[in-house]
Amino acid sequence: MHRIRVVIADRHPIVRQGLADVLGTERDFRLVACCGDGPSCIEAIRLFVPEIAIVDPTLPDVGGPEILAVTRAEKLRTRLVFFTGYIHDSDIASLASRGAYSVISKDIEPKLLLQILRQVANRQRLSPPAPSELEPAQEATNKAKATHALTDRERQIMRLVSEGLSNKEIARRLNVTDGTIKVHLHHIFQKLEVSNRTVLATLAISQVQELDAPQEDREASFEASRGTGSTVANDR
Repeated sequence: MHRIRVVIADRHPIVRQGLADVLGTERDFRLVACCGDGPSCIEAIRLFVPEIAIVDPTLPDVGGPEILAVTRAEKLRTRLVFFTGYIHDSDIASLASRGAYSVISKDIEPKLLLQILRQVANRQRLSPPAPSELEPAQEATNKAKATHALTDRERQIMRLVSEGLSNKEIARRLNVTDGTIKVHLHHIFQKLEVSNRTVLATLAISQVQELDAPQEDREASFEASRGTGSTVANDR
């Protein structure tokens, strides 16, 4: 049976692991390389010439458009699929014109992701969706409001999860016990209505500016979106 060779390139370890786990459940996919930056991605594409490369368009050092340019200039057969939390209209048009096969939201369901990858492997070029399809306005608003329910410590843990740190590593970083981190994660999962670390990390990536904002700025932004004058409790 022919197996679809795939390279994954994303700056976030937790996203790379999540994609690898999804592909690992399917017999018709073969993951040949995982990369965390643009130069490594290009090297892997040249070495393995996979059918598909799933690429974060904001990779360090060399970004998505440059990787596309290399694959076209060297006439490599690899089809690039961009995996992103949000992208502007102009960027979508640029990636499509340069040869991108698809742009996929990091919120996508695994089954749909696999379906799209199989279509791309069969040389079906899928028109990149508009930003409204990548990140619906109402969904984005709901997510932003949900993160306001987190304490500062929970926000901090959420960011560290997105960096690929384990519970032990987070506990060591924050000078607390593993059990304390587990309790915090349980509360975070409940508040954000997510079920695993991969989903949590993806949400953290998409809300990075919100998570980094000072507490008073977050409260002001949240109250403005609600149109009320009530205050938000900060459980530190």
